[in-house]
Amino acid sequence: MKIRFRAAAAAIACFAAALTANGAARADNYPSRTITIIVPASPGGVTDMLGRILAQHMIADWGAQAVVENKPGANNQIAAEYVTHEPGDGYTLFVGPETTFVVNPTLYPHLAYDPVKGFTPITGLVQINHALILNPSVPANSVKELIALDKAKPGQLNYGTFGVGSSGHLNMEMFKSMTGTKFVAVHYKGAAPAMQDVLADHIQLMFVSVGSALPHVKSGGVKMIGIGAPKRTALLPDVPAIAETVPGFTAVSWFALYGPPNMPGDVVAKINGEVRKTFAEPDVQKNFLDKQYFESIAGSPAELSERLRTEEPKWRRLITEAHIKVE
Repeated sequence: MKIRFRAAAAAIACFAAALTANGAARADNYPSRTITIIVPASPGGVTDMLGRILAQHMIADWGAQAVVENKPGANNQIAAEYVTHEPGDGYTLFVGPETTFVVNPTLYPHLAYDPVKGFTPITGLVQINHALILNPSVPANSVKELIALDKAKPGQLNYGTFGVGSSGHLNMEMFKSMTGTKFVAVHYKGAAPAMQDVLADHIQLMFVSVGSALPHVKSGGVKMIGIGAPKRTALLPDVPAIAETVPGFTAVSWFALYGPPNMPGDVVAKINGEVRKTFAEPDVQKNFLDKQYFESIAGSPAELSERLRTEEPKWRRLITEAHIKVE
């Protein structure tokens, strides 16, 4: 897998050459039929929300027909495998979280798809900063105090995840690795049930998206002691970044748009340009991104490929060293 990700750099160069070689004819005629956006999750979550925003703007801005098809299961593997076997003509697209490409290859020894050769990177979409939240009963009001509390009584605090290998799980394991803490994982089938148990004080803490945490912070059900952004954000200027106490630490999840392998370069360029234009619209920024506490990471296909290439080794190392396995 490490060798395959190193090979991605060569793939990016080939892709750039294809942008010129394929000509403009395909892009001029695209789209001429329905675009299907495959989402590897059930309706209602962030991935589904992103798929539907893209479909709405394809219909409104292009006059195209676009539909979202949900294919949940197996930690995104069902949907991802399906997309790799579809024609690379731009009429099947995939919205996926980073775990599909930089976590699953290490977590699953027999992955049903090739995360490098099986897809065409199109553009990043959004990054979500995670919040470190505690039940109010925990006698710590800062990251520094939480670390000290655990070191005084190691292994006494339990944290919730939304599944083995989920961003909520791996971000906490990275925090433990960087701080020498000993929090104990309790795995749930989603963020919502884990949050309910933090509220009920059955478990004491978790990482969860800022947008999911804020309503409970405002009601006093939990306290937010830090966010996983590299630095404080303009939307939450009074909440410290965890990196202020643990230098270099981040806790985020992110989502991107891909197609099947061997998509024509001009079609990729057209989709990329339209998505970036959509995410730059003031209305989308105000009423979607800011409202959900999302940050746009829309950029070039090469930027997305580079993000995948650099993040995979980080998570592979953590998963290996922490002996994280899917039962």
